[in-house]
Amino acid sequence: MKKPALCIFALLVFLPRENLHASQADDPGNLAEELYTAGYLLTELGRYPEAIQFYLKSLALRPTAEAYTFLGWTYGIMGVFEHAIEYAEKAIRTDPEFGNPYNDIGVYLIEQGKEDEAIAYLEKATRAKRYCCYQFPHFNLGRIHVKKKQYEKARQEFTKSLEIDSGYLPAREALELLKVLGGKET
Repeated sequence: MKKPALCIFALLVFLPRENLHASQADDPGNLAEELYTAGYLLTELGRYPEAIQFYLKSLALRPTAEAYTFLGWTYGIMGVFEHAIEYAEKAIRTDPEFGNPYNDIGVYLIEQGKEDEAIAYLEKATRAKRYCCYQFPHFNLGRIHVKKKQYEKARQEFTKSLEIDSGYLPAREALELLKVLGGKET
């Protein structure tokens, strides 16, 4: 399954750039975006060291919140949370309205057992002006409430997640699990 994706990636990255107008080919912003996209695809393929190099090259040309966030995300997947948080914080400094890095830091802190620290980041993600996926921080807040045995609060967060994205399976499964467990504590 990875081979077809790798072929598509190779086509996208290594196609001749002659079809681009001269101004597009010379624009560092366009090249930075291409490098960022290649990094994202490499992360999806599990080729983390190469992805990191593409993100760093993109950032050298044009620092963006997206490139910092997904560089951090790559480190997060690798379990290198110190670097993951460092780059997510750079993303926030670059664009405080971008929601992804707040949620990501929240997840990295949850993974380290620092749920209380994660809450503020996740709440900021729910209020970010520029974010595609508001269901994620609500789901992650729900995870924290489950761990604290605050089941009614967890239910509320999982429900909010589903109100945003009715097809978000992790939130649906979490609500079902709460029903099975009969979570009475709050």
